[in-house]
Amino acid sequence: MTGVAESNNSVNPKVSRLRNFSISFLAICLGLIGFTLAWQKAEEILLLSFSISNYLLYFSLGVIAVVLFIYILKIFRYPAAVRSEFNHPIKLNFYPILAKLFLITSLIYLNIDMNISRYLWWIGVVVQAIFTIIILSAWIRHDKYEIHHMNPSWFIPVVGCLIIPIAGIRHFSPELSWFFFSIGFFWWFILTTLVFNRIFFHNPIQDKLLPTLFILFAPPAIGFIALTKLLGELNIFGNMLYYIAAFLFILIMFQGRRLFHLKFDIPWWAYSFPLDALVIATLLMYHKTGSAFYRYSSWAVFIFLNLIILILISKTFTAVKHKLLCIDEDG
Repeated sequence: MTGVAESNNSVNPKVSRLRNFSISFLAICLGLIGFTLAWQKAEEILLLSFSISNYLLYFSLGVIAVVLFIYILKIFRYPAAVRSEFNHPIKLNFYPILAKLFLITSLIYLNIDMNISRYLWWIGVVVQAIFTIIILSAWIRHDKYEIHHMNPSWFIPVVGCLIIPIAGIRHFSPELSWFFFSIGFFWWFILTTLVFNRIFFHNPIQDKLLPTLFILFAPPAIGFIALTKLLGELNIFGNMLYYIAAFLFILIMFQGRRLFHLKFDIPWWAYSFPLDALVIATLLMYHKTGSAFYRYSSWAVFIFLNLIILILISKTFTAVKHKLLCIDEDG
């Protein structure tokens, strides 16, 4: 029956769009929930005179619910297409975003309801652990990956391990948080080497995936936040991670002419979450140092993040309105 339904896609565009609804749509959810956390931290640390983080939380959770509902429909209607995505060398990396959604929402609820935060954190930890084992095992015993498949989206499965300690230090033994931090740092170091090897010595990353370059500065930014929370104060190694993230952000912004003149597609949402992480890291640096430099830097990257999110939301609504998403694609 599924085969019959899939064979009729050329006749029914609506059915085709459901089949082509990619797991990468979770990047929208991740960007928005991270944006909510960035606003919450900005309200707290920059002492904003107004608050919208609660409204952003409801909006983000609504978007997450819609995206998950549509993808669940796809699972039931087109299981073969879902299996194909799960076996895809690039799209596979977007499934662990589900764990990050729980972990970041847990962080938001730390200041709202500690019990809800704890439940969300534990769900995120379990989901992250499962996907980490599954995906790293697939990498180790692969028979399909080639160098041109490597791009910064490969950081997604392991970045969640770096997020776990941020709330984990409040919810459970620090040893569990150190365990996941160590895993995340270990794989970040390896993947950074592999990604830059691909960028420097092999064919350029295809234009559609160029926005994923922003993901390069997400792991060190999150690593800085996690290590600062684990140790309770700024430290030399954590500061190094922050400055690595800042340098990579500056370096990538120098490629802005290429990045922001691409045709819009879902990979554009890769601009959002790394910026969320950089804003939160800079706010934390200001909170810990009280330096005017970091205060102005916090405002600068926070304003830039808001501009990027508004552009992404506008372009996404336009693309949905004109049915430019969820179309047949190659690979």
